[in-house]
Amino acid sequence: MVSDDGSQMTEDPPPDQRRRFNSSERVALYLAADGQCTECGQPLEPGWHGDHVRPYSVGGATDVTNGQALCPTCNLSKGDRFVELRVWQEEALRRFLKNNDDFLAVATPGAGKTTFALVAAEKLMDRHEIEKIIVVVPTSHLRKQWAEAANRLNIKLDRSFSNGQTVYASDFDGVAVTYATIAAQPLLWQRMVSRKRTLVVFDEIHHAGEDANLSWGAALKQAFDGAARRILLSGTPFRSDGRPIPFVSYDDQRKCVPSYNYDYGTALRDRTVVRPIAFPALDGNVRWRDAGAIISTDLADTDEKTLTNALRSALDHEGKWIGSVLRRADEELSLLRQEVPDAGGLVVAADQYKARQYAALLDAITGEKTTVAISDDPDASDHITRFGKGTSKWIVAVQMVSEGVDIKRLAVGVYASRTKTEMFFRQVVGRFVRMRSPEDETTATLFIPSIQPLLKYAQDIERTVEAVLAEQAKAARELRGDGTQTTLQLDLVQPIDSSEALHHSTVYGGQSYSEDELIRAKNVAEAVGAPPTMTPAQMASAIRMVTGGKLLTTATATIPAQPSAEPEQDLTAQKTDVRRVIKRLVAQLSRITDTPHGLIHHQLIQQFEGPIATATLESLNKRVDVLERQLRNARGR
Repeated sequence: MVSDDGSQMTEDPPPDQRRRFNSSERVALYLAADGQCTECGQPLEPGWHGDHVRPYSVGGATDVTNGQALCPTCNLSKGDRFVELRVWQEEALRRFLKNNDDFLAVATPGAGKTTFALVAAEKLMDRHEIEKIIVVVPTSHLRKQWAEAANRLNIKLDRSFSNGQTVYASDFDGVAVTYATIAAQPLLWQRMVSRKRTLVVFDEIHHAGEDANLSWGAALKQAFDGAARRILLSGTPFRSDGRPIPFVSYDDQRKCVPSYNYDYGTALRDRTVVRPIAFPALDGNVRWRDAGAIISTDLADTDEKTLTNALRSALDHEGKWIGSVLRRADEELSLLRQEVPDAGGLVVAADQYKARQYAALLDAITGEKTTVAISDDPDASDHITRFGKGTSKWIVAVQMVSEGVDIKRLAVGVYASRTKTEMFFRQVVGRFVRMRSPEDETTATLFIPSIQPLLKYAQDIERTVEAVLAEQAKAARELRGDGTQTTLQLDLVQPIDSSEALHHSTVYGGQSYSEDELIRAKNVAEAVGAPPTMTPAQMASAIRMVTGGKLLTTATATIPAQPSAEPEQDLTAQKTDVRRVIKRLVAQLSRITDTPHGLIHHQLIQQFEGPIATATLESLNKRVDVLERQLRNARGR
């Protein structure tokens, strides 16, 4: 390449072929960082490092979108450790690093709370704000799970520490211990955090507010009031009906106030974190003797006086009800394993005796040995690990698998516990909704007794699933790039984070638009594929015109399609989306009508003369219409 003066010039290789940022890119990184290290905030001195956010060694491009300006100390301490965070994790991490307040992250099971906390710990260690880490967990098995996850980030946690040791080896970065261990000797832990700047991570912090564990709260306060930083994690928004839990903030209704909240509905919309779940509620007649009298009732007809005895009778392993539920659940699991060969099932039992009896029933039903994980068994943690990595069908537990344990292949469950709190129910649900990959199209199933309040809990979750499914069905059918008008339901409400910025409004076309309205308009512009030249203020003006000048939180608007050189998705991607919707609609129809999945698919094949694998996009969309019509008819509306 020759310059204007005739001298020879060399051209930079493409970003994916060179390791170092060029001069113009370094200028851009410096300006973007406002002349300060992105990690520690110190002024950048000559010789600062242009760093790859995603390391070059794992495929990160040498591009300003993947770059950041770091001081040499921060860059060299970072190494090649890299975890690709989800959007919510990045947002929560930024919020956490802004100040030194206690941080409560409430995120749906499977969202990645452990990863968020460990990356936060890594950042604090790199910035020399902490020296040690203490992770407090509900069960011994979770000590092992946290230690293994931390090791992947080169954070070494001692998972076998006991109070009798008083100190842990210096080559550990910290320890993973149970709440019970802390409660036994809080003064020991108070001394530990006073000697080193320590981050304390409380996993499933709501356990400290349960009636049986109220002493834990006082012990935690005594032990960790002097910690340098504290992260509190929970999979379920919770109330404090007893003593307040240390380090948690509450509203006027005694409900916790999260520093960051990532709920099930939001995760379901993201389509990469959790899957939908269905709840077959099973009725049946039960009988018991009380003061010499024989009482008989259906589960669905129970009230506060009869519920406890009715449920005890239904869960009796010698009765017919639980045996028939286990057979039905195994049939559902067997059908699913035709598509997902290693799919697994979990039975949550009321106590250890029943857990063993249910396992014996499943042994007879399946012809294979059922895994049992109960706290009395010293090898229970190993049993859970082997089941998670294996391909066997069923595991039975009481509470050891109800929370925190990550077994992604779980897809079918039986709720055979007598616990009727919403928190515990949602914890159990969380075992089944974790997606294995973005291509995971299965719908989980949890069989429950047809009693209140379990039905109400299930209905609340199901309403979320149905609403999101309806959105996905509609989005999958939208025509793209054909020059026609598109009617969209625009959700203009977005969560607004506290910000240091003091921007109040923007004036455009003689009207004033608030910051909130401009953010909503920007999101709408992205949703409808508006051209990049259209500013948020212009979109806000258009929305006001469409809605008659009303500042609505939700509006239905008809927006002309924007001309584009190519559709937003290629045909393969569009078909994949619609097939995913079809599978989820079939799962819902199967649950409501008690019709096997296979039969519904067979009827569709006959109606449209071919399987979905070879169907056209038009044919797939027609199948969605048919399934939605059948669902409306099945619901009587």
